[in-house]
Amino acid sequence: MINPGLPDLLIEPVVRAALLEDLGRAGDVTADAVIPPKARFQAEFKARDHGVSAGIDCARLAMSLMDPQIRFETLLPDGSAVKPGDVIARIEGKARAILAAERTALNLLCHLSGVASLTARYVQTVDGLTTKIVCTRKTLPSLRALQKHAVRCGGGYNHRYGLDDAILIKDNHIAICGGVEKAMERAKANVGHTMKIEIEVDSIAQLKAALPYKPDVMLLDNFSLDMFAEAVKLAAGKTILEASGGVNLDTVRAIAETGVDVISVGALTHSAPNFDIGLDAV
Repeated sequence: MINPGLPDLLIEPVVRAALLEDLGRAGDVTADAVIPPKARFQAEFKARDHGVSAGIDCARLAMSLMDPQIRFETLLPDGSAVKPGDVIARIEGKARAILAAERTALNLLCHLSGVASLTARYVQTVDGLTTKIVCTRKTLPSLRALQKHAVRCGGGYNHRYGLDDAILIKDNHIAICGGVEKAMERAKANVGHTMKIEIEVDSIAQLKAALPYKPDVMLLDNFSLDMFAEAVKLAAGKTILEASGGVNLDTVRAIAETGVDVISVGALTHSAPNFDIGLDAV
């Protein structure tokens, strides 16, 4: 799924902070010591594994922040299927600037491509079914927008971006309110007509208690396969059913086959393996 990427205005603060962290107090002392000031360098960002690319704009920005004159040519945009040896982008410019930005560019590109690639594996595993694979708020600090972009590149969908997107009543909310009914009553009484309400339930009894309040979404937490199937029958299409908890590549297909609408997977963002990409001299 080719993705157009994120606006530079959104990416730049993250990339700039990462560069500043790496450059420290004195900049790239190694490159400054051994590379002549006018030396130029040509290189390629090259995939070393099978997967899906994401984060190329982060790499481009890392380079351009070090030297606005660097030539950066994207060959495989975010969302492209890649295999070992594929050239994702080519760059040419001042050697010192490229080397100073190299690790920041690769850290972001490899991590986000890892998120996209893992998401694609989940999406492929439920291929042929209508269930959507979505991410969660279990993202790395300051990287949420980038990680959620990478999930879309892999063919997944985004859950809420933050606490202000939608009402999501979870187990602790229910415990403090004194039950599903009170939590739903208060949510209904205190939100505007455009705000959706989702409630987490961990039993069939809680599901039955919530259904009369017509939540927009019900999050089925750590249900068994039989419980998922029963929930689908009880809801009868009146609310969106989201499965969560205990989801991995070995279980996701069976969960989807119960008929739930959405499966949320925290691992997409908090546990994605690094995708191997190198910056190789041409």
